[in-house]
Amino acid sequence: MSDALSAPAALRQACRQDAFRRTTAGQCDGFVQANLMVVPAEAAFDFLLFCQRNPRPCPVIEVVEAGKVEPQSAPGADLRTDLPGYRVYRDGRLAEERADVVALWRDDLVSFLIGCSFSFEEALAEAGVPLRHVEACSNVPMYRTSVATAPAGRFRGPLVVSMRPIPAALVPLAVQVTGRFERVHGAPVHVGEPAALGIADLSRPDWGDPVEIRPGEIPVFWACGVTPQAAALASGLPFCITHAPGHMFVTDLANAALAR
Repeated sequence: MSDALSAPAALRQACRQDAFRRTTAGQCDGFVQANLMVVPAEAAFDFLLFCQRNPRPCPVIEVVEAGKVEPQSAPGADLRTDLPGYRVYRDGRLAEERADVVALWRDDLVSFLIGCSFSFEEALAEAGVPLRHVEACSNVPMYRTSVATAPAGRFRGPLVVSMRPIPAALVPLAVQVTGRFERVHGAPVHVGEPAALGIADLSRPDWGDPVEIRPGEIPVFWACGVTPQAAALASGLPFCITHAPGHMFVTDLANAALAR
């Protein structure tokens, strides 16, 4: 990554100019990354309640009022253009992927920025915990599980998790480090056997890219902010806009400010 893109505003501008269209993993060290969920105002309370009942996968960083596109966490930003990729869901189905959503924006749309595990990866790396997807310049693997979220209004669906292979001796350290970042998913929800989460094959993630698991490493699973997208599918939501998995909104908030 060039020095210019180490700053959140520069990365957002590159997205706006269609010059950055890849995963934000490993980008803008020190700054909070966020999942995006945009819903019509009529569904906003239900979704806020869904987040409240499911704080591990859906820790809310900010709610942007209906029709507004500039979040307080990133003055000057535009949520319609400043992510590397977007997904549009209609009637519980993925309808399209877009580079921006300017043409789809409406005055009744409420935006939610939800904490992302990319934000604690800097602390993991500083602690000496390897991150295979960052080393490979790929997206983190994400999986739909058999674990149900707590329903709220029209929203329901399975928990989604991200996975990182961790050397066995470093698993306690990874748990300790990430446990300090509750607003970006916190400590793992599961360590070890993927079948306990209903995951049949780690080489076939539902989102993101597969990563190598080497001898002596254990798969470690964190709650994931793609969970709202699974809820949009399961709930048949008529319309919503999200980030493309792994393609986050980078805020001006400092990761250190979120740590316990």
